[in-house]
Amino acid sequence: MACIILGVTGSIAAYKAADIASALVKHGHDVHCVCTAKALEFVTPLTLHTISRNPVFSSFDDEKGEWVPPHIQLAQNADLLVVAPATANTMANFAHGMAPDMLSSLYLACKAPVLICPAMNVHMWEHPATRKNAEILKQRKRHHIFGPAEAGILACGAAGAGKLMPVELIVEKTLSLLQ
Repeated sequence: MACIILGVTGSIAAYKAADIASALVKHGHDVHCVCTAKALEFVTPLTLHTISRNPVFSSFDDEKGEWVPPHIQLAQNADLLVVAPATANTMANFAHGMAPDMLSSLYLACKAPVLICPAMNVHMWEHPATRKNAEILKQRKRHHIFGPAEAGILACGAAGAGKLMPVELIVEKTLSLLQ
């Protein structure tokens, strides 16, 4: 059983994190969800807690009961960090070592492989800054960018690349990285 940290960011696709967590738990893995504040506008901590069977962390205020901060402890125990969906903002934080939230701080402390599954507006994905951040992340050892899907109608009505990869494919990719 692997320890998988599922990072969830503020994309409309955040609701799919529940299906990802559920599938990974069904495969026998220990799933811990760490959400950005914006992610919690799309999916509730109760949903992710119930599905993952573990507390959900989103704020440094969630850490007050432990002497070892959970973002450090989770980072140390992680076999894999999966960020699905990953927004342009989170990818920029990761690429440039910024840690304004618990997920980005956990990322900086994590030595496990990282699977980043982008989901955002097509124009955001195609912006040179986002493309550069994706390239920076791809160059890092044991970092994998999976997606976004190349075509489709996005939640904003635009058409093109930007959709989160299908849940089944994210789960497959996750399991393959654990091999």
